[in-house]
Amino acid sequence: MSASIVTWNINSVRLRLPMVLDFLRQYQPDVLMLQEIKCTNDQFPANAFTEAGYPHQAVHGQKGYHGVAIVSKFPLTDISSRVFCEIPESRHVSAVLDFGRGPLTVHNFYIPAGGDEPDTEINPKFKHKMGFLSELTSWFSEASFERGHLIAGDFNVAPHENDVWSHKQLLKVVSHTPAETQALDAILNGGHGWTDLVRKHVPYDQKIYSWWSYRGIDWEASDRGRRLDHIWATRDIAEHCIGAEIIKPARGWTDKPSDHVPVIARFAGV
Repeated sequence: MSASIVTWNINSVRLRLPMVLDFLRQYQPDVLMLQEIKCTNDQFPANAFTEAGYPHQAVHGQKGYHGVAIVSKFPLTDISSRVFCEIPESRHVSAVLDFGRGPLTVHNFYIPAGGDEPDTEINPKFKHKMGFLSELTSWFSEASFERGHLIAGDFNVAPHENDVWSHKQLLKVVSHTPAETQALDAILNGGHGWTDLVRKHVPYDQKIYSWWSYRGIDWEASDRGRRLDHIWATRDIAEHCIGAEIIKPARGWTDKPSDHVPVIARFAGV
């Protein structure tokens, strides 16, 4: 059967709920993974998602900051979350779902942004980010990640030259420094061979972004973006991915949009 999975850093799910519901009506994904929901579990608008056709939900929230959630048309089982770097922030939630051909474990991540200074000695936020990526590397090296996994979310790293508006100007800017891009590439190209589903379908010589800063006066005209939001899958899942799309117009859908836009991966025969 066909299916689609979306990741979107919504930057407050309650503030931008109408936009999210409009997106669901228009695109009808099977699974939506949200980051920066910025609410506790009991504040999450569960009823609104249920009424929209997404009654199966896995929420790992936090008051005022961070928070991740998965909403799905399909049942979710084995819901869990993991703490990284011994810092109790809500940055991961996972669940198992089945589109009809066997279990698929989906992981939703909100990797730390890392602050402004790319130096682990003087910037604890950057140290947290690099530690988080290091723990992911170790975790994903386990044999259990060989098959049947999909990971998505705001990774806060734009790994390739054409994932940013200017490779040269951003080499010393957090999200595109060599330390970060090499750490993310080490995960992608590790023993289990994750596939970057967007770049499976969009050539590396094509510039693509999923985030545009609020600081820009005219984000669309300047187009100074970065591709921070990703969907990866193990080989057995990736081979069924028939398309991927970044919904750039969503950056201008309302007067107060998220600075991130949805990223969609589509599958057939999963």
